[in-house]
Amino acid sequence: MNIFRSLFTVAIAGFLSFSAMADKGKKAPQTLKVNTQTSTFSWIGKKITGEHNGTINIQAGNIIVDGDKLTGGDFIIDINSIRVLDVKDEGYNAKLVSHLKAPDFFDAAKYPTASFKITKATPKGGTSYDIAGNLTINGVTQPISFPATVSINKNGSASASAKFEVDRTKFGSKYASKSFFDTIGDKAIYDNFIVEVKLVAAKIGV
Repeated sequence: MNIFRSLFTVAIAGFLSFSAMADKGKKAPQTLKVNTQTSTFSWIGKKITGEHNGTINIQAGNIIVDGDKLTGGDFIIDINSIRVLDVKDEGYNAKLVSHLKAPDFFDAAKYPTASFKITKATPKGGTSYDIAGNLTINGVTQPISFPATVSINKNGSASASAKFEVDRTKFGSKYASKSFFDTIGDKAIYDNFIVEVKLVAAKIGV
């Protein structure tokens, strides 16, 4: 009986030792810092009579990876950096930018930043992911989801890109929305605007 007990004890000790070594060899998730100079955030807003497009600067961000899989991340954009690229007339361009920063659009004075935080990243094969997360604009947070392409490199860098639509009215931006002003006619601005995000990130110090 003592022999069997001794063998059992040795087996358990060996298993625990192996498990500890396996856990020790497993790398912890890594946080990669978004390069705000090479990453981009662009937008397209459409109305009955046309559309406008532009950019907003990414202020900060992180991509969290576990091995070769994306597990989380976030980014912050600077609303005061919004630019309109398609309007060449300087006066009209400045007027449009000023209106986009106004309280009836994105209220940059009160809410100078907007942010997105991943709550779930589901691998779909290859570099494809389904991303779910919380988007905050004008101090209002709403859940959104969209497909994304993510590449994680062996040198400790990663890139991610996504293109999706955002319903501005869910964040309090109701100016010229036909959903709320049904008699506005051809002055209506569509509720949804298109966002395209391209993030480049690396380990801090790389």
